[in-house]
Amino acid sequence: MIAAWIILAAVLAQRLGELVYARANTRRLLAKGGTEFGAGHYPLFALLHSAWLVAQALWLIFMGLENVIWPLVAVYGALQLFRAWILLSLGERWTTRVIVLPDAPLVRAGPYRFIRHPNYWLVCAEIAILPLIFGAWPLALAFSILNGALLFHRIRIENAALNQLR
Repeated sequence: MIAAWIILAAVLAQRLGELVYARANTRRLLAKGGTEFGAGHYPLFALLHSAWLVAQALWLIFMGLENVIWPLVAVYGALQLFRAWILLSLGERWTTRVIVLPDAPLVRAGPYRFIRHPNYWLVCAEIAILPLIFGAWPLALAFSILNGALLFHRIRIENAALNQLR
């Protein structure tokens, strides 16, 4: 059971670090004349991701844990390598908000050469896999559906914003 708490704490620490990085990038982009789009939906993402982590902690407390599913831990770890590739490809343009920098070219490096919105694909996988590591398939299903609904809305906003650069 201690391994599960260590995994969950590591994910929480990573998410908090990402928020610090995203906030710094957001400030830089806005200072350079960037414009935020769809700010109204951002609190819903913060709520969803917070609830996702809290729900997993509650699952561990109330439902217990038979075994950590280590092959899924390895998959989750591999996803973090994908995240690093995304972050390196976007650099200071990576943020948790939709911000468009005028006259900046679209990023076409790294995974963006092959797929659109790779970070969203990554987050979808993380939201499903982390609960499955703990055997919490109902959480994986519920939060995947909620995340999918929010992403459907956000991708439309982001595509409309990015169309200004095309």
